[in-house]
Amino acid sequence: MAILFALISATAWGVSDFFGGTISKRHGPWVTAVAVQIGALVATGCAAAVLGGTPTSADWAWAAAAGLGVGAGTAFLFRGLSTGRMSVVAPVSAIGSALVPVAVAVSTGERPGPLAGLGIVIALPAIWLIASGTVEPEAAGRPAGTLDGVLAGIGFGAGFACIDRIGSAAELTPLVATQVVSLLPVVILAAWTGQPFWPRSRSAWVGAWLGPIGTGANACLLWAVQAGMLSVVSVLVSLYPAVTVALAAIILRERIHRAQGIGLVLAGLAVGLISKA
Repeated sequence: MAILFALISATAWGVSDFFGGTISKRHGPWVTAVAVQIGALVATGCAAAVLGGTPTSADWAWAAAAGLGVGAGTAFLFRGLSTGRMSVVAPVSAIGSALVPVAVAVSTGERPGPLAGLGIVIALPAIWLIASGTVEPEAAGRPAGTLDGVLAGIGFGAGFACIDRIGSAAELTPLVATQVVSLLPVVILAAWTGQPFWPRSRSAWVGAWLGPIGTGANACLLWAVQAGMLSVVSVLVSLYPAVTVALAAIILRERIHRAQGIGLVLAGLAVGLISKA
């Protein structure tokens, strides 16, 4: 079940990124991010009320820490995409979101089997190839944005690792704290850089409809790490750019570049190896 939940989470993140990117072209990335986050907060609160749960103080603390990591990752990703080279920021952040949890998991004693280990090794270049091919041409002379990409990857990866520490008895309730705290770094960095972030028109709130998808992604991530190994789950979830690429090809008729095609093949091979482990 861990693999299935991880792949559902990756699919949900890929769908959210695709439609979120489309909406942000009209309303701006910061405004869209806040609308999506608030929609996710409402959806998570409703899901938690239905499913219940008995979280401990430690569960709340880890959930809040996860929100800080994910929020910081989102903020640095948006800053990097807006000021640096997208072809650097996107793949660096995607790789970081996979590598950080793997490093944490291995350091705490996880040992994936040979097939799963090989799948993880193959998945990393797949993530890089797919993510690096999802960006548009950019003007020469822009800063690389490597630091923002690294910080975004560390934030997302740390968030994944913190979610792994939430107990199964807590259900989805602590994720409400994750959603609340994740808003803070986005709002703070947007305000600090002078970027508008609050949706001021009814149309700008359309991103909130993506909130339930984000809630589903977080819930499946939580259930996946509770049922399986963090090192495996985090890598599978980090394959979400493959879903974004597929949707762009199907809906927008965008051409899949050679590097992306190779990455998609490697991603399929990685999933196959991990699923057989």
